[in-house]
Amino acid sequence: MQQVLHFQAERIEQVLACHKVPSRVTGGTVTPRLVRFHVATPFGVRVKQVAGLAEEIAHGLGARSCRVYRDEGRVQVEVPRRDAQVVHLMPLCQRLASQGPGTVPPITAVLGLDQEGAPLLLRLPSPNVAHVLIAGTTGSGKTALARTIVASLALHNSQRNLQLAIVDPKGRGLSCFEGLPHLVAPVVTRADEALPLLQRLVAEMERRDAEARCDPRLVLVLDELADLVQVGGREVEQLLTRLTQRGREAGLHLVACTQKPAAVVIGSLVKSNFPVRLVGSVASPEDAKVASGLARTGAERLLGQGDFLLVAKGQVMRLQAAYVDEGEVRQLVERCQAGAAPLLLAATGTDGRGNNGAGLATRLRSRLQRVK
Repeated sequence: MQQVLHFQAERIEQVLACHKVPSRVTGGTVTPRLVRFHVATPFGVRVKQVAGLAEEIAHGLGARSCRVYRDEGRVQVEVPRRDAQVVHLMPLCQRLASQGPGTVPPITAVLGLDQEGAPLLLRLPSPNVAHVLIAGTTGSGKTALARTIVASLALHNSQRNLQLAIVDPKGRGLSCFEGLPHLVAPVVTRADEALPLLQRLVAEMERRDAEARCDPRLVLVLDELADLVQVGGREVEQLLTRLTQRGREAGLHLVACTQKPAAVVIGSLVKSNFPVRLVGSVASPEDAKVASGLARTGAERLLGQGDFLLVAKGQVMRLQAAYVDEGEVRQLVERCQAGAAPLLLAATGTDGRGNNGAGLATRLRSRLQRVK
């Protein structure tokens, strides 16, 4: 591994030097999915100059793509690992639980590993979160990430503290949560059946407002948001708008997935009511800007299959989403129905080589030492 890292570091410097951009790789971080190189450039070299050479760097490294951006005063070059590893949710949650009570705060989703290789948590009640939009093309892993969010919430919160409502028009990906005690209604698998559920949630929000209470927290998870709005029409859009505008104060949160985050499709919903966006792979820089609300995020260079950007308050962080399959979810549901502690569930996920992924939850840092 070290030899590969040294080779890649030197090749990055060579490619940039060939294009009259002197540079030096000063360090890096190794995560299960990619390697991030810290690149120092002389004063006066614009980040755009380096970013414009992303294709040349990828070609020089024999990689399918690479992402170049500025962070913490340095240029960062992210390169996919050839021996990429899956991050499994169950071992990750068990490792967090072993660190003691309070490691995962209430109503907090475990997303996966951040760009430093550390567990990344998202606390929904935070004033800076409230509602989450998951966007990306087919194959980006957005439904799988929504499944991870629901599973991690159920793993760490009792039904007394957390209630869930799920709309899964495709009838796959999230319907495996049917029977989970946290559900306030059966999983909705038809878009035309979502209207009564949304009306019920709005009525619950108004009741909580009138009584000045917001417990237990209620999380609504929607797959294929744009399709739901198109089928349900203006009434569905109005109900969703009310939930996103007033839900946080009443303890209601929305997690929505969509392939089409454009305002022309979803109206004003996306423009201001989703403070946090999880953006997976998209087709073009234009799509990346629409999905994230920011220009030049590089989302068009993401790898798919759980490779995401977390965008919040103008800041961008790359993450590898943790994965939980439908079989593990059904086991989780069975244990919750039986009243057992969900985190006692055996970790069954593997990467195909007998590795349950427990070691992936630790921070994996590699400072690249120059070898002359």
